[in-house]
Amino acid sequence: MYGSCAHLFFFFCYFNLPLAFCVLHHSGGYNGDFVFDDSEAIINNKDLNPDTPLSNIWKNDFWGSNLSSNSSHKSYRPLTVLTFRINYLLAGGLHPIGFHVLNVALHCVISVLMIDVFAILIGGLVHDGRGVKLNLSPKASFLAALFFAAHPVHTESVAGIVGRADLLCALFFQLSFLVYCKAFQGGDKKFPVLWIFSSILLCAVAMLCKEQGITVLVSENMYPFERVAGQIKLSLFLPKDLWTDFYFLFSTQIGGLVSSGLLMRLALLFLGGSFLLYARWRIMGTGPPSFTEVDNPASFAENVILRIVNYNYYYSLNAWLRMCVFFFFFNVYDSVFYTLCVYRTLTFGLVLLAIPFLPASNLFFRVGFVIAERVLYLSSAGYCLILAYTVGYCSCHWKKHKVCAATLTLLCVNVARSAQRSQHWRSEQSLFTSALSVCPLNAKVQYNVGKNLAYRVNQSAAVKYYREAVRLHPKYVHAMNNLGNILKERNELEEAEELLSSAVHIQPDFAAAWMNLGIVQNSLKKFDKAEQSYWNAIKFRKKYPDCYYNLGRLYADLNRSIDALNAWRNATMLKPDHSLAWNNMVILLDNTGNLAQAELIGKEALKILPKDHTIMFSLANVLGKQEKYKESEGFFLNALKINPNVASCHGNLAVLYHRWGKLDLAKRHYELSLRLDPNAPGTKENYNMLKRKLEQRQRTVG
Repeated sequence: MYGSCAHLFFFFCYFNLPLAFCVLHHSGGYNGDFVFDDSEAIINNKDLNPDTPLSNIWKNDFWGSNLSSNSSHKSYRPLTVLTFRINYLLAGGLHPIGFHVLNVALHCVISVLMIDVFAILIGGLVHDGRGVKLNLSPKASFLAALFFAAHPVHTESVAGIVGRADLLCALFFQLSFLVYCKAFQGGDKKFPVLWIFSSILLCAVAMLCKEQGITVLVSENMYPFERVAGQIKLSLFLPKDLWTDFYFLFSTQIGGLVSSGLLMRLALLFLGGSFLLYARWRIMGTGPPSFTEVDNPASFAENVILRIVNYNYYYSLNAWLRMCVFFFFFNVYDSVFYTLCVYRTLTFGLVLLAIPFLPASNLFFRVGFVIAERVLYLSSAGYCLILAYTVGYCSCHWKKHKVCAATLTLLCVNVARSAQRSQHWRSEQSLFTSALSVCPLNAKVQYNVGKNLAYRVNQSAAVKYYREAVRLHPKYVHAMNNLGNILKERNELEEAEELLSSAVHIQPDFAAAWMNLGIVQNSLKKFDKAEQSYWNAIKFRKKYPDCYYNLGRLYADLNRSIDALNAWRNATMLKPDHSLAWNNMVILLDNTGNLAQAELIGKEALKILPKDHTIMFSLANVLGKQEKYKESEGFFLNALKINPNVASCHGNLAVLYHRWGKLDLAKRHYELSLRLDPNAPGTKENYNMLKRKLEQRQRTVG
């Protein structure tokens, strides 16, 4: 009876403890805000909006930019964006709690599935007579899954919404691997090709969540050699036995694997992987993404030796992020190294540790970061596998109660540290403040703190951090651009021009900086330079509606009405809901006496923006001048329904009623306008004229 209860308790814990660890792990951040990269990937990404065609997610990158654009990040993750869009639909808007809950749920599912993955990697594929897979290492796989569920390095992937890409990629990585292992269910000599194709298909799905998914095929390529890996002797590396063991290896193991269908499996995986890589390259369009030096300084070093040294430093930092809380692992390092080539567990632990990290290693292409914890999400599984093996090794050589106590302490420390770090991800302010305490000399951290302060309209404090970012990294063009924008708003135009000029000199294709430089030069009356800056911005970003809008403003200031109208028309063609461009066209045509054309443009704009009260107001003015009083009144009243506290709208409606002869209504709206804005230009004079007219009418009646 006691044994049965113990077994029931074990199996209850087997699946529920990883779930409990996941929930405890991220209990502090489930109701946090959108932070860090969430702003670009979710808040500013129009592909999440139900009004945007669903097909756009297949044309744009992870951040909502068209893949053919020079500014595109080239991160093609349409299935991840699709889950964001589903979150948006279910929540009825951008409410972060639903996004966070789904991330935590995904981490729970992945942690439970890790039990099966670890069981295969530790104990191999063993089936009973009925084809049911047996788990020969339930305790070891369970412990490794617990380590994975509680690892603090996963906080960024789970607490940051953009980490959804890593979670989904890891999920389909697992499914692809488990489906591939199904091919061995009937033994080595006979396997269904369908399972191999299914595995490749799931790999493609993983790639559509994040590019890292392709690495599952590399891991699967390694798996058939597990029997060979288990037979390699450490003496193979000693000269006297070298040729004997080499002959034994190839005669007894490699030959057997070839005859069992190994070559066909490897060929299918290779062809599938090659096709997926080719398709991914074609989708990328214009080539790999371009990053700035501040994103990854080491990759810009001209000296090859310096790059290698820096890359190895990065690798050691990534390793430290996995190991820093595993305080007892180093005590048995020599034993682990000795058994590295003997035990399959360690071999596959290292494979799982290294291969998923390869896309972030800078070995094949430049990446846009130095250290990012979320890229370690999948590769940390390999480390957890090695750690579980280490605990098993220690339990055989040390007192078991001490090993159990150390393991339990480690898990508790992990959970506590994870919960603490989840709190940091509740808001951008707490996240960047915590980063600043760790990396005060990091220019990107200073920049992010400044950006957060600017978003919260604390411009003075933001300037301080932007200046520090530029001081730490004199070529930090994004910090220069943002600092220049704030200085422009504070009317410190000369310094703003100097900063923005430096930014475009350092990075000539920085379209946003060219546009902002044009705005500053326009304010300084340097019209020729401003025009050239605007055209430079459009040269480097062909679809740039905001730049066309500002170019139109420049032409309007220069009384080049036709050029202004063309620029604003380009803005509305590129961005049909560009309200300012539509409104400026109506106002310019109104001011130049082209009332009929202004009416057509205004009505065209309202078909696209039916609730835009500023366009309604401008169109109502145009119709009033054409003496279309009834139609004009309708647009004024609709505008006031949307925004009833606009003094100018009440004032202009009063003028309309004044001309129309509805003097009582005119009086009422003049008074409403003056109540909202006592200094409204012209309203007081018009109101006084109306009062005299009413007094005269009263005397005539009397």
